Amino acid sequence: MTTFWVLLATAVVVVAVGLLLRRRAGRVHAAPPGAPPLPPVVLAELTARAALPRHDGVTLLQLSTTFCAPCRQARVLLADLAERTPGLRHVEVDVTDRPDLSGPLRVRSTPTTLAVDANGRELLRLVGVPRRDTLLDALRPYLGPHLGPHLGPVPSPRPRPRLGESGANLTPRNAAPGARESG
Repeated sequence: MTTFWVLLATAVVVVAVGLLLRRRAGRVHAAPPGAPPLPPVVLAELTARAALPRHDGVTLLQLSTTFCAPCRQARVLLADLAERTPGLRHVEVDVTDRPDLSGPLRVRSTPTTLAVDANGRELLRLVGVPRRDTLLDALRPYLGPHLGPHLGPVPSPRPRPRLGESGANLTPRNAAPGARESG
């Protein structure tokens, strides 16, 4: 009977910790006022990747690992956001290859993304996969003249045509080989 209660208590603790971590993932945190510039080893890495100092906007520095599934989601989202947003650049650093960067940047889990200005100062920090609109709203004050009023949440992609609609070139699963749906 005691084993049951121990297992139940362990399960409750595990679920509570999981819910807490999930709730915190993707939140944007502002850097403390007067935060010092990034450590020299990080600035050297960004300069080597041509992200600083030639870029006068905001650089999203994504710290990932090769085995991290959410890192791939974050990479796609951040790269797309940087491509669509004037004054925003995305740089990904794999801390599996550069573990010396995780200590000075206080990286506890991946993906961790830092928004860095042209002087190498941390503006924002987020852990996990961010929500596009939340991140864009947090970056808006820092992108100032680069970000026009036209840029907002990116519209959803156009839905794919359904079977039988114009533009659909699909064959039903139960059709004979070589058969096509008529439209």
